[in-house]
Amino acid sequence: MDKKEDVYRTVTKTSPEILYKDRKSKFYAQVHPIASEDDVKPIVEELRKKYHTANHVCYAWQLGTENPIYRANDDGEPNNSAGMPIYGQIQSFDVTNVLITITRIFGGTKLGVGGLIQAYKAAAQTALENAKIVKKIIKAQMRLQFEYPVMDIVMRTIKQKDLEIASQKMELDCELIISVRLSESEEIFQLFDEMHGVDVIMLD
Repeated sequence: MDKKEDVYRTVTKTSPEILYKDRKSKFYAQVHPIASEDDVKPIVEELRKKYHTANHVCYAWQLGTENPIYRANDDGEPNNSAGMPIYGQIQSFDVTNVLITITRIFGGTKLGVGGLIQAYKAAAQTALENAKIVKKIIKAQMRLQFEYPVMDIVMRTIKQKDLEIASQKMELDCELIISVRLSESEEIFQLFDEMHGVDVIMLD
């Protein structure tokens, strides 16, 4: 696996809220980090409470890296005039594990489907431009089990390879769970697998 393939772009905290205006309609846009689909509803409901005069809270989200899942919601706007333009910006900025919400307060002038598509796209783009996008590395975990006398070589290897220890139990029988960069996981697994006195198991 190429090292580029185990890196993804996301946000770790909610972005500042931006205001985009078009013919007196106001579009309040934000980018939110999400870990699961269950995170979406509370954020949207909170925005409905905050902007109780808003006509629509439209959004799009994406989760995952290898086989990402996504949803786009027009929330009463004409079909595909809001959610999909927002999702298009998630794709353009190549981010995942994010939710973009855009709360619209109608200004009295209809924008038409073309105008709505442009407004939601521009608001989502501006929100992403103002978000702090970070790169994250996908990691795999493996469990090492070994007896105390082997500990020295195991720990030395962990230090040499700059591996992260997620948890450890050091008794007569020792157990470590280590985090390894996904692109290096096969090599590291083989290294410990060939080590005398060490049992290694790849965890899901």
